[in-house]
Amino acid sequence: MKKHHLLVTFTLLLLVPSLATSQNNRFNDPDQTLQQQFWGKLYAAGGSTFFCDKQFDRKGFLISEGYVYPLVHVRNALRCGTPRQCEKDDRYRQIASDLHNIVPVQSRVEMRRRNAKFEQLAGTSPEGDCGIRESTQFIEPPQRIKGDVARTVAYMVSTYDLPWVGAFAVFRDWNELDPPDDGELTRHNRIVELQGNANPFIREPARMTEL
Repeated sequence: MKKHHLLVTFTLLLLVPSLATSQNNRFNDPDQTLQQQFWGKLYAAGGSTFFCDKQFDRKGFLISEGYVYPLVHVRNALRCGTPRQCEKDDRYRQIASDLHNIVPVQSRVEMRRRNAKFEQLAGTSPEGDCGIRESTQFIEPPQRIKGDVARTVAYMVSTYDLPWVGAFAVFRDWNELDPPDDGELTRHNRIVELQGNANPFIREPARMTEL
């Protein structure tokens, strides 16, 4: 009887989708990843910036890379020290090389939001450039990418055991209000080809409620 119960339990565990997500185990050199994979392959033909949806042909002075889950909060979570000190931390290098978290941005926008956390600010802050709302230490992205932000943050939190950079309830709502579109899915599938692991919250947005 005991063996029967163990067999049933094991079978049920196989049928229940795991919340654990595979990590980026392919890239661990942030500078090399940016040059060879992000700009060299993922955006080799150009694209559009994440926050402002501005078309670009190539990386330049006005276009740079940004991190949806800000690296300053990764460094704080890992307690690895300054940016230069953290470059020697293998865990930090792995996380900073994860393509799922890197997006093309306009440099001026990234300078203003790279250390901010996310919040629903509508009604309390005026809408600025590109539909972005800002308050002290917080940012509300444009409506069209709120789900993209939520699913990326959820991936970083669940994959690397990082803290939420904002209230979970906000990310949950954004995920529901802005489901994955063709652009997000196309980019995701290309990253899976390059990096070898998926963001399960893009493939199954409903998994967000299980966190």
